[in-house]
Amino acid sequence: MITTDSFRLIAEHEDFLVIAKAPDVSFHSEDGAGVVVQVEQALGMKLFPVHRLDKVTSGLLILARSSAAAAEFTELFSQHHIQKYYLALSLDKPKQKQGWVKGDMAPARRGAHKLLTSMDNPAVSYFISAGFQETTALPSSCRAFLIKPFTGKTHQIRVALKSMGAAIAGDDLYQAKAADRVYLHAYALEFDWHGSHHQLVLPPEHGEWFQALELQALLKSQWATPWTLAFPSYQLPKN
Repeated sequence: MITTDSFRLIAEHEDFLVIAKAPDVSFHSEDGAGVVVQVEQALGMKLFPVHRLDKVTSGLLILARSSAAAAEFTELFSQHHIQKYYLALSLDKPKQKQGWVKGDMAPARRGAHKLLTSMDNPAVSYFISAGFQETTALPSSCRAFLIKPFTGKTHQIRVALKSMGAAIAGDDLYQAKAADRVYLHAYALEFDWHGSHHQLVLPPEHGEWFQALELQALLKSQWATPWTLAFPSYQLPKN
């Protein structure tokens, strides 16, 4: 499997690839080649993005190997048939330990977004969490979040946790406490593809606090297979 500073190849299928994107690697080509272009160059093939991750976010990313596969994945995402789960850490105490975060999102200052009370075209997420006390590996008491987004809005999870009073550690844009990275990670994917069922889990590989033994124990036990947890369902309105 190919590994670079920007990505690691996780799975290879005749129709798609799954990579682990490193944090602080741009999805789109900006000052230099974005992660999609880097994967294309490393593998010598044309690839088609079907969803995206923020620059600060690490984790699982699907890339289609043909325009036809890309169109099919885009439809799966639009119909919410691909289940995504994210991990996050915050050094702040949330308003609640689990539950829904729903609301329209609007642009705010400096490229940030904010959550509104209206529900015309809402961002919808559900989260559970677990608290940890200060240890030699953790700078203070903190809380780990496992989040399932039901929509795919820009900065959705970052805004959701900010609205709960628990901005993601290291997320300067949302006034979080400082850290060695933004502690947001695309942790798991579940979907069906042409009769085969795919379940992928990728524990975070970057960030010293993600490596704390207490959190690693949680990921190997209760949160090892997030699709088996009691996340509620949500019926999104039809377009």
